[in-house]
Amino acid sequence: MTVSEQKTQEEDAGQAMDLFSRYLSVWVALCILMGIVLGHFFPSFFHLLGSMEIARVNMPVAALIWLMIVPMLLKVDFGALHHVREHWRGIGVTLFINWAIKPFSMALLAWVFIGGLFAPYLPAEQISSYVAGLIILAAAPCTAMVFVWSRLTKGEPNFTLTQVALNDAIMVIAFAPVVGLLLGLSAIVVPWDTLLLSVGLYIVIPVIAAQAWRRCVLRSGGPAALERTLKRLTQPSLMALLATLVLLFGFQGEQIIAHPLIIALLSVPILIQVYFNAGLAYLLNRHFGVAHCIAGPSALIGASNFFELAVAAAISLFGFTSGAALATVVGVLVEVPVMLSVVRIVNASKDWYERGQPGASGKTSRVI
Repeated sequence: MTVSEQKTQEEDAGQAMDLFSRYLSVWVALCILMGIVLGHFFPSFFHLLGSMEIARVNMPVAALIWLMIVPMLLKVDFGALHHVREHWRGIGVTLFINWAIKPFSMALLAWVFIGGLFAPYLPAEQISSYVAGLIILAAAPCTAMVFVWSRLTKGEPNFTLTQVALNDAIMVIAFAPVVGLLLGLSAIVVPWDTLLLSVGLYIVIPVIAAQAWRRCVLRSGGPAALERTLKRLTQPSLMALLATLVLLFGFQGEQIIAHPLIIALLSVPILIQVYFNAGLAYLLNRHFGVAHCIAGPSALIGASNFFELAVAAAISLFGFTSGAALATVVGVLVEVPVMLSVVRIVNASKDWYERGQPGASGKTSRVI
């Protein structure tokens, strides 16, 4: 992929952020209210949708999830993996955070807060399910929004593309074992057949489909055609996410009305793990002398989550009405404002970061 094409993708992501994604949390909040109201007045409709299952996979939700995930994976260029050698320290830090720290730190926070401190204020029958949802949320590194965060921190484009491609390749293999291990440690029964089906349905097949589509578009029209395709798919993808949330909260409404503090309490471990993992990645990059244009996106990739996959996996494993599904949706609710605050911290601390590292900024590729 050329630098021009990389910049085109970053600019497209930034435009999406300006037009719609910047206010994603507002739309999510409105979908929460809409779902609760519709679920209260039209319960039979939601139960009908919930019954449309094949092999424990809900067909309406599967269609919406695919519409969310495939356009995002269309941005990923696995050919960028040859840049790994150029940015091996930043990539090493991010991989360490994503796969050795984040899922386990989230599990610990879920055990401490949801299973311990907040347990008296939550429905007892859903506590294990909330823990499971938080673990699933943290087990998959972000894919699509990473391009936005990288652009906002003036990140190095080759690094961002390489890191996303590498994380997605690892996710195909590691997502199910990591989730299975942490759910087992949490004494939660792991339905391995459903977990593996989710990996195939929401990771493996979408990756293959997106890459085939990507190559076809590039072959027929080049980077300009890919840009047009991504632009056309941006809003339908986000609308599919919002429609999924309406369905989820149509089923979750009674539980939320009965326990209005649920969303706030579930947000606490998510907020802590985002700032912890972003801060740790940022400091490790500084310690190893990595340039700021690498450290910024590294910190943000290390902290953010592939919430579309998390929502799909939670629904498949535990169902629409589960606490796991609700916990992953809370991740969607807090994602944008929290990550924007991390972007501001990264940008504001650039002088501090580079102080004492005179050679750091001169050893990287071109930045945006």
